[in-house]
Amino acid sequence: MLNIEKNKEGGKAVVKLSGRLDTTTSPVLENELRDFLQGATELVFDLEELEYISSAGLRVLLSVQKQMDSQGSMKLINVREEVNEIFEVTGFSDIMTIE
Repeated sequence: MLNIEKNKEGGKAVVKLSGRLDTTTSPVLENELRDFLQGATELVFDLEELEYISSAGLRVLLSVQKQMDSQGSMKLINVREEVNEIFEVTGFSDIMTIE
């Protein structure tokens, strides 16, 4: 299960994810972000409560990263150790801004 909290103030969009971002839940996130990111120049993913991310979840983040590269910036914050290990093993830590 994945919980998605979204908040947008001006051009700054914050998306807080909790639970699991996997094959079942990634299409849900993709749909939630489709219209939400219009007009956003800064996107922050708060991953403090994200317990797991699969390759399907990584694909969604990469797709959103490409979109935000043309609109502004994207960063990941409060990344748990377990999820950060997945980012490191897959090389995502080299292409994503993680704080």
